Amino acid sequence: MLRFGISEYRVLSTNFMLSVHLILFLAFGTVAVAGAINLLAQTHPINSALSLIAVMAALAGEYLLLGAEFVAAVQVIVYAGAIMVLFVFTIMLLNAGVEERTKGSRVAVLIGIPGMLLGSILVACVVLQHSGTEAVAVGALPGSPKTIGPLLFHEFLLPFEITSILILIAIMGAVVLASKPPTSPAGSLARKGN
Repeated sequence: MLRFGISEYRVLSTNFMLSVHLILFLAFGTVAVAGAINLLAQTHPINSALSLIAVMAALAGEYLLLGAEFVAAVQVIVYAGAIMVLFVFTIMLLNAGVEERTKGSRVAVLIGIPGMLLGSILVACVVLQHSGTEAVAVGALPGSPKTIGPLLFHEFLLPFEITSILILIAIMGAVVLASKPPTSPAGSLARKGN
């Protein structure tokens, strides 16, 4: 019969938790990347908006894994909920149809895609080598409402308000773009006379 002591049990439970966290991290990351690729590949704007909701939900799962439950809840409520309702409302208000696709440029495909990959790898290498960051324990960063509230409404109040004003301007712009200019009877009579 095999017996484990307390120290062996702790090692086994720690390894199991690390593997579960890794599996969940990879699953949420895969959903986020697949949703982002689908967002770009879709031709209909509503389908793109639904893909963006999947990306935001996967990010909320990543925040849960990091121990930031409040940030995950805000991600779902504010972004996947309210902001996406505004996006869908704007898409429907503008009566956006299926996007027209072109073949694209061969130069962009032959030079652009490898260039983007090379540039991304270079930026990642520089950031990882010179960022000065280290591994952070789960729950070490502020994630509870008690710590985020003062940060949001004291230190980051101006960016928070600027973001809300930008969203309001975007909604007003969508309404202006969607509204049709009124046709005047005098203008239509003048055109008929010519």
